[in-house]
Amino acid sequence: MTSLAAVTSEIKTRLEGSNMATPAAEKCLLRILCIHGYRQNAQSFRERTGSFRKILKKHAEFVFISAPNVVPPMESAERAENETTSDDQRGWWFSRDDDYFSAGDTSDVSKGFDKSLQVIEKAFTEEGPFDGVLGFSQGATLVGMLCAIKDEPGSPFHFDFAILVAGFRSLSTNHDKYYSKPISCPTLQVFGDTDKVIPKEWSVEHLKYFIEPETLSHTGGHFIPASSPQKKIYLEYLQKWLDAKRLKLKDVEES
Repeated sequence: MTSLAAVTSEIKTRLEGSNMATPAAEKCLLRILCIHGYRQNAQSFRERTGSFRKILKKHAEFVFISAPNVVPPMESAERAENETTSDDQRGWWFSRDDDYFSAGDTSDVSKGFDKSLQVIEKAFTEEGPFDGVLGFSQGATLVGMLCAIKDEPGSPFHFDFAILVAGFRSLSTNHDKYYSKPISCPTLQVFGDTDKVIPKEWSVEHLKYFIEPETLSHTGGHFIPASSPQKKIYLEYLQKWLDAKRLKLKDVEES
């Protein structure tokens, strides 16, 4: 099997050749579907990823969608500790029947999960195609399961790579099937040393379900890091996929 490094080298050689890249190929960007975290929505996640999107504006365009499940308001004490200020708080599934979610819950409940898959399938149909998927926290865990689903026969989800930030294994027994065999989709998995919402250990444990995942560890907490050290890694990771997309587009235009 040809290594990704070899393919990347070939792509660069071909694209850097004189008159090799067409104007359309040069201008195309990656399209990435963004899956927010628990108690967020499309708009709040867009706002929280401003710095991240800015450093990648020459590489990708981002499409945001909201989960279909409305999360009940927090108690006052919980609200004081939570950074979310939006009144429209959404979740991709609940770990309890009373519309509550905790990443540490081991349960037989995944209320709202099927509805969320339908929303994402609709996004792929109406707003796709997408080259990659980005997920944060609960959204990252969902993206990890999408990576498993996309390898199933007849799957409606087609994408080349995924970026998981603060991901973890779902402890719902309904999701065990998604971890039953190694997940082959290429991923970049990001986690913070001081994350108090999703401990780093949970994200590191999550890695074992993926084949050769790339990783990015940062010193911060529960957010998508976008400072200089992370910028370099993001750009290198996405450049490989952008080169491949541009080469494919060029080949189609010349055929």
